[in-house]
Amino acid sequence: MGTERESPKVFMLPWLAQGHISPFLELAKKLSDYNFQTYLCSTPVNLSSFKGKIPEKYSHHVHLVELHLPSSPELPPHCHTTNGLPINRHHTLRKALQSSKPRLSDLLKDLQPDLVLYDIILTWAGTVASRHNIPAASFFTSGATMFSYFCHLMIRPGVEYPYPEIRLTDFELSLVRRNAESYKNEEKDPDHAEIRDQRRGQEVIFVNTSREIEGKYVDYLSELIKMELKPVGAMIQDSNTSGDEGIEVIKWLERKEESSTVFVSFGSEYFLDKKDIEEIAHGLELSNANFIWVIRFPKGEEMDIQEVLPKGFLERVGEKGKIVEKWAPQAKILNNSSIGGFVSHCGWNSLMESIDFGVPIIAIPMHLDQPMNAKLVVELGVGVEVKRDENGNLQRREISRMIQCVLGKENGDNLRRRAKEHAYKMKARSREDMDGVVHKLQELCGKKCR
Repeated sequence: MGTERESPKVFMLPWLAQGHISPFLELAKKLSDYNFQTYLCSTPVNLSSFKGKIPEKYSHHVHLVELHLPSSPELPPHCHTTNGLPINRHHTLRKALQSSKPRLSDLLKDLQPDLVLYDIILTWAGTVASRHNIPAASFFTSGATMFSYFCHLMIRPGVEYPYPEIRLTDFELSLVRRNAESYKNEEKDPDHAEIRDQRRGQEVIFVNTSREIEGKYVDYLSELIKMELKPVGAMIQDSNTSGDEGIEVIKWLERKEESSTVFVSFGSEYFLDKKDIEEIAHGLELSNANFIWVIRFPKGEEMDIQEVLPKGFLERVGEKGKIVEKWAPQAKILNNSSIGGFVSHCGWNSLMESIDFGVPIIAIPMHLDQPMNAKLVVELGVGVEVKRDENGNLQRREISRMIQCVLGKENGDNLRRRAKEHAYKMKARSREDMDGVVHKLQELCGKKCR
């Protein structure tokens, strides 16, 4: 028992998306400095991306645990991840994960952790933990701005959101409501009453953010849901952990002038349609900027790049542009001095990485939390947002204008300065954040021993 208290065991269960797994893994690394043993659980196809990439200094504290989902012709094992999975199959993946409760239960029985830390969208995992008398807490891997906005819509309908900086257009609001409805209309879990009780029993939610950039939103969210929130600080991947992968891209970047190039990426879960690809391509061409553009397609729907780009585009941009398919070493690219801006969908991890590396954001939000994140970027003074037309369509000239705005010396320097200021403040506060997180985790783990 004494050994357990000296080295608490935390079982981590993120949602099956790289953008959710990554902050869990970074948190596990930080907890190793406090002598925690962490067990990061996900499907084999997800864990394969991390095996061999966890530095030796963490290997005695951070453990990867495979969770095998039921396989089916519709969802074979290589599709047990959101990476490359078409959005219309995410519901099937959520159901498959939920049906793996017996296997999760067996893992908890074998490992006997002191605490289960689960992704907030997997509330049922807390119920599984409680059946083994294991304390549980949830981790929200996005920011407090979006979380508070969604909660405000549900808890205070018809009341204006109190922070005017976060104002959505009718088009953006329709996307938010559509996403909320898609979850609401899904089949309810048979144990939904027990899950509701589990949610009420929670005393704290850990949030992947820093008070330095979202303090007022953290406080408002806490007021709305009547719960303690613990910001964990910025969970940023080390830019030196990718080894030699992507070396060709980095060599190409080294030939460019300082702050002359934009990195264009929309994450691993969102796939641009042909119309958006064409507008972005024309916008890049009109801006006359150097660019690295990562283009991805859903699994089973891969296309020839030449077929989706405007005719003659690659020939016209020549050495100014580099197209990368599927994957690029994002942290390494953003940390390169040639990068002057990040054309981003404003996924939360990308937003935090961009600030951490002092790179201004050219925000083109697509769905989920991204419209709120884009507004936060503008509020913080670390980027600009590309405005759509009244029908929600992208416009090439607006894309070009925003890229030129960020790469322009005076405005670009101001945005970079602000990003670096926020990064410095977040890093200065990170130890205090982690001390608070560790104290709370130790308190929760101690409940198992009482």
